[in-house]
Amino acid sequence: MKVLLINGSPREKGNTFTALSEVAKALNQEGIETEIISIGKKAVQGCIACGMCGREGKCTFRDDLYFQVMRVIKDGIDGLVIGSPVYYGGPNGSLCALLDRVFYSLGADLRFKPGASVVVCRRGGASAAFDRLNKYFTILNMPVVSSQYWNMAYGQTPGQAAQDEEGMQTMRTLGRNMAWMIKRLDVSNEGHPDIEPQVRTNFIR
Repeated sequence: MKVLLINGSPREKGNTFTALSEVAKALNQEGIETEIISIGKKAVQGCIACGMCGREGKCTFRDDLYFQVMRVIKDGIDGLVIGSPVYYGGPNGSLCALLDRVFYSLGADLRFKPGASVVVCRRGGASAAFDRLNKYFTILNMPVVSSQYWNMAYGQTPGQAAQDEEGMQTMRTLGRNMAWMIKRLDVSNEGHPDIEPQVRTNFIR
């Protein structure tokens, strides 16, 4: 069993990494393998709705970050955790640019697998960013893993999040809850509910 954690902060070892590491440690203690991928500081291409991924099974843009995430997902994961700092009350824009492409092109590989988001802020905007990230899961039939509180931690300079005792406890609880859910769900293609052919209704005709 394996969980992929995506660090949506350009600071590879900053507070978002600290929070995700606490989740990963709890997962590891439950016997679940983890891998953290950081988006880094390079510009991230957004989705242009070209539809090529529907024909090719992968995004048309050939950047290393997307393919690194794609390889891990295609190799097989049992859960996904997305972490982000809070920018203007929302997740990092570069992270959302990546996620738009990942969820659009790899949705079939993520469907019915537990997902969770983690946000870190200096002071405010955490719940809005948290809500934004959770929308990726709820459009793909992915069970959303909860914790004892919303999955957020506080800190500005690197390492401060570790001093947020409630935040770190929330992360550990999240990791244990995700492990519990993964072990009790059959996330294989045979274990999920039947999927109806999707109906799309447009309001302008």
